[in-house]
Amino acid sequence: MSESLIRTDCLIIGAGPVGLFAVFELGLLDIKCQLVDILGKPGGQCSELYPEKPIYDIPGFPMVTGQGLVDNLMAQIAPFGPTFHYGEMVSELHRLGTPEAPLFRVKTDAGTEFEARTVVIAAGGGSFQPKKPPIEGIEAYEGGSVFYAVRKIEPFRGKRVLIIGGGDSALDWTLNLHPVAERVTLLHRRDEFRAAPHSVAQMRELVASGKMDLAIGQVTRLEGSAPELSGALCKAADGSEFRVACNRMLPFFGLTMKLGPIAEWGLNLHENLIPVDTEKFETSEPGLFAIGDINTYPGKLKLILSGFHEGALAAQKVHRYVFPEKRLVFQYTTSSTSLQRKLGVKDEPAATPSA
Repeated sequence: MSESLIRTDCLIIGAGPVGLFAVFELGLLDIKCQLVDILGKPGGQCSELYPEKPIYDIPGFPMVTGQGLVDNLMAQIAPFGPTFHYGEMVSELHRLGTPEAPLFRVKTDAGTEFEARTVVIAAGGGSFQPKKPPIEGIEAYEGGSVFYAVRKIEPFRGKRVLIIGGGDSALDWTLNLHPVAERVTLLHRRDEFRAAPHSVAQMRELVASGKMDLAIGQVTRLEGSAPELSGALCKAADGSEFRVACNRMLPFFGLTMKLGPIAEWGLNLHENLIPVDTEKFETSEPGLFAIGDINTYPGKLKLILSGFHEGALAAQKVHRYVFPEKRLVFQYTTSSTSLQRKLGVKDEPAATPSA
């Protein structure tokens, strides 16, 4: 049992980019937040899976890395002083209030207990783990020369890298690692790719110019003295075998998503996602919201920028629950002096008329 009950206006489950931006939107409305995340740091998949991967569709940033985006979000919400609880998973959620005045008792697997007026689920697709290729003995190489994510580019400098897959992750890292690696080989089971057409075109240009290799087939066996890899034996579609020399391997077979305890909270789930309305992104339970990849609605796009929009609208409804007696008047941050003071923006001196 926890030593004391933590009371908060809003408990955010998930400290990825969408959960972090929700802190900003709620903070502008004087709503205090606590955040719980199963990882040991903020950022979600951006920090855990692709911290150095470029992201191109964040407004105002021609390009920003996953970790760069997280760092900027953390700086943006710093004035609101949110409290983070890392390395914890929400295990229990109990409803105490009424539909008009919601109240939730929430407990984590570490014994931390909260009493929250509202709860925002920003847990991405739930907990995630990489799908592993069916290669005998691959476990012996994991963490030494076989990796399922690129957390830093530098360890791949000067290495012979074998990347397996045909989706965006495989193509993105093929393009990002070939300038630093000794040689990059992309292996896919067929000469068709699910990745963005522009990325595929760039990859084919590199292959045509001799700057990297493309192989069609599947890995059947690994060679080397574990955990150090020396090569991979592969089988082509016609049954012939070939070998790819490599000392680093990146299999991108996708992720397995698991909702975990969220699936037991009595919500109306649809294919392991939480349906919400598009006015306030509230679930079937009053006071319980879902934003980001965890939710679903007609026309849903699984983009970080879409999650930012969802968090902004959810904050408006959260305010009604937390401050039912207050009338919320929408203001632009550029025109509200009170909001600027919260953000630490100093008042600009009045302009002096010219003579």
